[in-house]
Amino acid sequence: MKSKIVLMSIAAATVTLAAAQGDALPKLPVKAKYRVCFNQSEMDNPWRFALTASMEDEAKRLGWTLIFTNANGSAKKQVADVRSCIAQRVDAIFLTPREKKPLATVVMEAKRAGIPLFVIDRGVDETVAKPGRDFISFIGSDFYEEGRRAAEWLVKTTGGKAKVIELQGTEGSSPALNRQKGFADYIRKYPGIQVVASKSGNFTREEGQKVMASLIKSHPEVTAVYAHNDEMAFGAIPSLEAAGRKPGKDIVLVSIDGNKEALQAIIDGKLGASVECNPRFGPKAFQTLKDYAAGKKIPTRLVNDDRLFDKTNAKALLSSAF
Repeated sequence: MKSKIVLMSIAAATVTLAAAQGDALPKLPVKAKYRVCFNQSEMDNPWRFALTASMEDEAKRLGWTLIFTNANGSAKKQVADVRSCIAQRVDAIFLTPREKKPLATVVMEAKRAGIPLFVIDRGVDETVAKPGRDFISFIGSDFYEEGRRAAEWLVKTTGGKAKVIELQGTEGSSPALNRQKGFADYIRKYPGIQVVASKSGNFTREEGQKVMASLIKSHPEVTAVYAHNDEMAFGAIPSLEAAGRKPGKDIVLVSIDGNKEALQAIIDGKLGASVECNPRFGPKAFQTLKDYAAGKKIPTRLVNDDRLFDKTNAKALLSSAF
């Protein structure tokens, strides 16, 4: 009887230990150089190019090996890209998820494989994979706050009265979801601000132009446009002009990203404002990896400090934009 009790106790301890190990984040030894993967979601606009360049430049500066993959806008391909990195047994993975839900699965696969993973820019479905438990940390901007600041600027500029077309980003992506919510929550207390139409332009200039060409015909009464990124705003401008509207005069535009072209459009008077979403992740991402390897406590969320550009500062800050 005693031997059975001992065996049962050992078995219970083994199960407990296995469970504890399953909950633990993968370890990362301190090394002079690392071999890491950067899984990019797409390369279809200046923001993505700037993000990739920042990661590549920092890897080169440190002498690290960076394995770069481009999902070309496909969540399915990005899942395969991450699995390829896991199979290559890299030291760590930096993932900018195309969509929240599909990529959460491979985040868990990386954890089970013992590879530390950092989610940057966009989030994953945290009902499946949580920062600090299943991956090291989320590094990025506060998309909700970006939407809120865009709404705040619009309310102040229009005196709280506007009929708005909203150009949303990629459906199911964390920036699109949170930029929409941040904007909507802020304008809720201003009944004079009404979103009369909202449709995805997939974060691209081409689709932004097509969507705006269609929506402006259906809603000629609009007086404002809120675009989830600069590229869609740039696409919207020629469509508005083709419809006889005058961006910056009879219709105001606010967007998010804050690239050089956006600041120039503000200076030229066609774009009203752009909330910055800083793409220069390289230094912060790689320093966070080094801090984690050194045993430092890493916050579950590292949020970038972003600016708001409008006619009061665009000219002075043009050279600092990406």
